[in-house]
Amino acid sequence: MLAVAELTNDSIIGPGLRVRPAYDGSRANQTELVPVVRYFGQTLFVRSTQGVLEGGARMELAEGLHVGAQLAYEPGRKASESPFLKDRGMPDLSTGASIGAQVEWDHKFGPMPVTLLARVRQNTVADRGAQLDFRLSAGVYQNGRFSAGVFTQATWANAKSTRYLYDITPQQAASTGLPAYVAGSGWLFASLGLLWSFDVSEKWVVVGNVESRHLQGDAARSPLAEHKSNYAASAGLAYRF
Repeated sequence: MLAVAELTNDSIIGPGLRVRPAYDGSRANQTELVPVVRYFGQTLFVRSTQGVLEGGARMELAEGLHVGAQLAYEPGRKASESPFLKDRGMPDLSTGASIGAQVEWDHKFGPMPVTLLARVRQNTVADRGAQLDFRLSAGVYQNGRFSAGVFTQATWANAKSTRYLYDITPQQAASTGLPAYVAGSGWLFASLGLLWSFDVSEKWVVVGNVESRHLQGDAARSPLAEHKSNYAASAGLAYRF
Protein backbone atom coordinates (compact mmCIF):
# COMPACT_ATOMS: atom_id res chain seq x y z
CA MET A 1 0.00 0.00 0.00
CA LEU A 2 1.21 3.51 -0.75
CA ALA A 3 2.66 5.31 2.25
CA VAL A 4 1.45 8.75 1.13
CA ALA A 5 -0.25 10.15 4.24
CA GLU A 6 -3.39 11.35 2.47
CA LEU A 7 -4.09 7.93 0.97
CA THR A 8 -3.64 5.54 3.89
CA ASN A 9 -5.17 4.91 7.29
CA ASP A 10 -1.74 4.97 8.97
CA SER A 11 -1.69 6.97 12.21
CA ILE A 12 1.16 9.49 12.04
CA ILE A 13 2.28 12.54 13.98
CA GLY A 14 5.23 14.90 13.66
CA PRO A 15 6.48 18.39 12.75
CA GLY A 16 6.47 19.88 9.29
CA LEU A 17 7.69 22.97 7.47
CA ARG A 18 5.58 24.78 4.87
CA VAL A 19 6.28 27.57 2.38
CA ARG A 20 3.03 29.31 1.39
CA PRO A 21 1.77 32.63 0.05
CA ALA A 22 0.94 35.29 2.64
CA TYR A 23 -2.64 34.83 1.40
CA ASP A 24 -4.13 33.36 -1.76
CA GLY A 25 -3.35 36.00 -4.38
CA SER A 26 -0.27 37.46 -2.68
CA ARG A 27 3.16 37.94 -4.25
CA ALA A 28 4.83 37.44 -0.85
CA ASN A 29 5.67 34.04 0.66
CA GLN A 30 5.99 32.88 4.25
CA THR A 31 7.63 29.87 5.91
CA GLU A 32 5.98 28.33 8.96
CA LEU A 33 5.95 25.27 11.18
CA VAL A 34 2.91 23.04 10.73
CA PRO A 35 1.72 19.77 12.29
CA VAL A 36 1.74 16.53 10.31
CA VAL A 37 -0.99 14.43 11.84
CA ARG A 38 -3.44 11.74 10.82
CA TYR A 39 -5.38 9.56 13.27
CA PHE A 40 -8.57 7.54 12.85
CA GLY A 41 -10.04 5.84 15.87
CA GLN A 42 -13.24 3.85 16.05
CA THR A 43 -15.22 7.11 15.81
CA LEU A 44 -12.95 10.10 16.40
CA PHE A 45 -10.40 11.46 13.94
CA VAL A 46 -7.88 14.27 13.55
CA ARG A 47 -5.80 15.08 10.47
CA SER A 48 -3.92 17.78 8.61
CA THR A 49 -3.55 15.76 5.38
CA GLN A 50 -6.65 16.85 3.46
CA GLY A 51 -6.00 20.57 3.00
CA VAL A 52 -7.04 21.77 6.48
CA LEU A 53 -6.31 20.93 10.10
CA GLU A 54 -9.50 19.27 11.33
CA GLY A 55 -10.86 16.86 13.88
CA GLY A 56 -14.20 15.34 14.65
CA ALA A 57 -16.24 12.16 14.48
CA ARG A 58 -17.37 9.96 11.62
CA MET A 59 -19.16 6.70 10.91
CA GLU A 60 -18.93 4.11 8.12
CA LEU A 61 -22.11 3.73 6.07
CA ALA A 62 -20.68 1.12 3.69
CA GLU A 63 -17.26 -0.29 2.91
CA GLY A 64 -14.98 2.70 2.28
CA LEU A 65 -17.81 5.26 2.62
CA HIS A 66 -17.79 7.53 5.68
CA VAL A 67 -19.84 10.50 6.82
CA GLY A 68 -18.80 12.77 9.65
CA ALA A 69 -18.72 16.16 11.32
CA GLN A 70 -15.60 18.23 11.88
CA LEU A 71 -14.16 21.27 13.62
CA ALA A 72 -11.45 22.89 11.49
CA TYR A 73 -8.82 25.60 11.87
CA GLU A 74 -9.23 28.65 9.59
CA PRO A 75 -5.95 30.56 9.11
CA GLY A 76 -6.92 34.21 8.59
CA ARG A 77 -4.51 36.78 7.13
CA LYS A 78 -1.71 38.96 8.56
CA ALA A 79 -1.05 42.25 6.78
CA SER A 80 2.51 42.22 8.19
CA GLU A 81 3.30 39.17 6.02
CA SER A 82 2.46 41.03 2.79
CA PRO A 83 4.19 44.30 1.79
CA PHE A 84 1.22 44.99 -0.49
CA LEU A 85 -1.25 44.91 2.41
CA LYS A 86 1.10 46.47 4.96
CA ASP A 87 1.96 49.49 2.78
CA ARG A 88 -1.75 50.19 2.27
CA GLY A 89 -2.75 49.73 5.87
CA MET A 90 -5.15 46.86 5.21
CA PRO A 91 -6.43 45.18 8.40
CA ASP A 92 -5.56 41.72 9.62
CA LEU A 93 -8.10 38.92 9.33
CA SER A 94 -7.94 36.93 12.56
CA THR A 95 -7.58 33.18 12.73
CA GLY A 96 -10.69 31.23 13.60
CA ALA A 97 -12.52 27.95 13.33
CA SER A 98 -15.28 26.36 11.29
CA ILE A 99 -17.77 23.60 11.91
CA GLY A 100 -19.17 21.37 9.22
CA ALA A 101 -19.83 17.98 7.74
CA GLN A 102 -18.11 15.70 5.25
CA VAL A 103 -18.54 12.64 3.07
CA GLU A 104 -15.48 10.59 2.11
CA TRP A 105 -15.11 7.57 -0.16
CA ASP A 106 -11.92 5.48 -0.17
CA HIS A 107 -11.40 2.77 -2.77
CA LYS A 108 -8.64 0.87 -4.54
CA PHE A 109 -8.66 0.37 -8.30
CA GLY A 110 -6.20 -2.47 -8.52
CA PRO A 111 -3.06 -1.21 -6.75
CA MET A 112 -4.15 2.46 -6.99
CA PRO A 113 -5.82 3.98 -3.90
CA VAL A 114 -8.32 6.77 -4.57
CA THR A 115 -10.00 9.15 -2.11
CA LEU A 116 -12.97 11.42 -2.84
CA LEU A 117 -13.89 14.02 -0.23
CA ALA A 118 -16.74 16.54 -0.08
CA ARG A 119 -16.70 18.87 2.92
CA VAL A 120 -18.74 21.93 3.98
CA ARG A 121 -17.21 24.40 6.45
CA GLN A 122 -19.23 27.15 8.15
CA ASN A 123 -17.11 29.68 10.04
CA THR A 124 -18.02 29.95 13.71
CA VAL A 125 -18.27 33.72 13.14
CA ALA A 126 -21.37 33.89 10.96
CA ASP A 127 -20.27 36.97 8.98
CA ARG A 128 -17.21 35.09 7.70
CA GLY A 129 -19.38 32.72 5.69
CA ALA A 130 -19.07 29.15 4.48
CA GLN A 131 -17.01 27.16 1.98
CA LEU A 132 -17.51 23.84 0.23
CA ASP A 133 -14.51 21.66 -0.73
CA PHE A 134 -14.33 18.90 -3.34
CA ARG A 135 -11.06 16.93 -3.26
CA LEU A 136 -9.80 13.96 -5.27
CA SER A 137 -6.54 12.13 -4.45
CA ALA A 138 -4.94 9.15 -6.16
CA GLY A 139 -1.76 7.15 -5.63
CA VAL A 140 0.12 6.84 -8.90
CA TYR A 141 3.64 5.56 -8.17
CA GLN A 142 5.57 3.33 -5.78
CA ASN A 143 9.17 2.16 -5.95
CA GLY A 144 10.66 0.61 -2.86
CA ARG A 145 10.33 3.05 0.02
CA PHE A 146 9.20 5.96 -2.15
CA SER A 147 5.56 6.65 -3.01
CA ALA A 148 3.83 9.45 -4.89
CA GLY A 149 0.32 10.56 -5.63
CA VAL A 150 -1.62 13.46 -7.11
CA PHE A 151 -4.55 15.51 -5.85
CA THR A 152 -6.89 18.20 -7.08
CA GLN A 153 -9.30 20.39 -5.13
CA ALA A 154 -11.98 22.93 -5.98
CA THR A 155 -13.46 25.18 -3.28
CA TRP A 156 -16.70 27.15 -3.56
CA ALA A 157 -17.43 30.09 -1.22
CA ASN A 158 -20.65 31.89 -0.43
CA ALA A 159 -20.84 35.68 -0.67
CA LYS A 160 -20.02 36.26 3.02
CA SER A 161 -16.86 34.18 2.77
CA THR A 162 -15.59 35.80 -0.45
CA ARG A 163 -16.38 39.28 0.84
CA TYR A 164 -14.60 38.65 4.12
CA LEU A 165 -11.45 37.63 2.25
CA TYR A 166 -11.45 39.89 -0.82
CA ASP A 167 -13.78 42.90 -0.34
CA ILE A 168 -12.49 46.44 -0.14
CA THR A 169 -14.97 48.64 1.70
CA PRO A 170 -15.47 52.33 0.77
CA GLN A 171 -13.71 53.29 4.02
CA GLN A 172 -10.74 51.08 3.16
CA ALA A 173 -10.70 52.43 -0.39
CA ALA A 174 -10.51 56.00 0.92
CA SER A 175 -7.51 55.20 3.16
CA THR A 176 -5.60 52.76 0.90
CA GLY A 177 -5.97 54.19 -2.59
CA LEU A 178 -7.41 50.90 -3.81
CA PRO A 179 -10.78 50.87 -5.56
CA ALA A 180 -13.80 49.75 -3.57
CA TYR A 181 -14.79 46.20 -4.41
CA VAL A 182 -17.72 43.94 -3.53
CA ALA A 183 -17.31 40.21 -4.15
CA GLY A 184 -20.03 37.62 -4.56
CA SER A 185 -20.41 33.89 -4.18
CA GLY A 186 -18.79 31.41 -6.56
CA TRP A 187 -15.73 29.25 -7.04
CA LEU A 188 -12.93 30.50 -4.80
CA PHE A 189 -9.98 28.48 -6.12
CA ALA A 190 -8.93 25.32 -7.91
CA SER A 191 -5.68 23.51 -7.19
CA LEU A 192 -3.51 20.68 -8.45
CA GLY A 193 -0.75 19.04 -6.46
CA LEU A 194 1.75 16.24 -5.96
CA LEU A 195 2.03 14.11 -2.81
CA TRP A 196 5.10 12.10 -1.87
CA SER A 197 6.49 10.05 0.98
CA PHE A 198 9.65 8.13 1.84
CA ASP A 199 9.80 5.40 4.47
CA VAL A 200 12.90 6.11 6.54
CA SER A 201 12.19 3.06 8.70
CA GLU A 202 9.26 0.95 9.81
CA LYS A 203 8.16 3.69 12.22
CA TRP A 204 9.41 6.91 10.60
CA VAL A 205 8.31 8.46 7.32
CA VAL A 206 9.09 11.72 5.51
CA VAL A 207 6.04 13.19 3.76
CA GLY A 208 5.48 16.26 1.63
CA ASN A 209 3.51 17.93 -1.10
CA VAL A 210 3.69 20.63 -3.76
CA GLU A 211 0.55 22.54 -4.74
CA SER A 212 -0.39 24.99 -7.49
CA ARG A 213 -3.50 27.00 -6.55
CA HIS A 214 -5.45 29.28 -8.88
CA LEU A 215 -7.98 31.88 -7.74
CA GLN A 216 -11.34 31.87 -9.48
CA GLY A 217 -14.30 34.19 -9.96
CA ASP A 218 -14.67 37.34 -7.87
CA ALA A 219 -11.64 36.43 -5.74
CA ALA A 220 -9.41 36.49 -8.84
CA ARG A 221 -10.88 39.85 -9.90
CA SER A 222 -10.34 41.52 -6.52
CA PRO A 223 -7.74 44.35 -6.38
CA LEU A 224 -6.22 42.39 -3.47
CA ALA A 225 -5.22 39.58 -5.85
CA GLU A 226 -1.69 40.49 -6.97
CA HIS A 227 -1.40 37.04 -8.55
CA LYS A 228 -4.15 34.73 -9.71
CA SER A 229 -1.85 31.73 -9.16
CA ASN A 230 0.22 30.74 -6.14
CA TYR A 231 2.45 27.84 -5.19
CA ALA A 232 3.05 26.13 -1.87
CA ALA A 233 5.20 23.26 -0.64
CA SER A 234 5.61 21.37 2.61
CA ALA A 235 7.65 18.54 4.09
CA GLY A 236 7.60 16.84 7.45
CA LEU A 237 8.98 13.96 9.49
CA ALA A 238 6.28 11.79 11.07
CA TYR A 239 6.15 8.85 13.45
CA ARG A 240 3.78 5.95 12.79
CA PHE A 241 1.86 4.77 15.84
